[in-house]
Amino acid sequence: MSHSPRRACPACGRDCAVTAGRIARHDPPAPRDRADLVSCPGSRARVVLGASAPTLDGFALPEFPGQLPLF
Repeated sequence: MSHSPRRACPACGRDCAVTAGRIARHDPPAPRDRADLVSCPGSRARVVLGASAPTLDGFALPEFPGQLPLF
């Protein structure tokens, strides 16, 4: 199972998946007043990939070649 990277929406601040370099389509955080489907204005906004963290677990490889620590 693959997981999409997540970013905060620039319009509403909701944590959203990033697919193909864009914020995934999502509803605004406010409750719906009508039966109309309304997307958040930040849906499908472009984001810079790789800008949040260099690694998932926070472990960075040393810049010099050699043996990695065992634990």
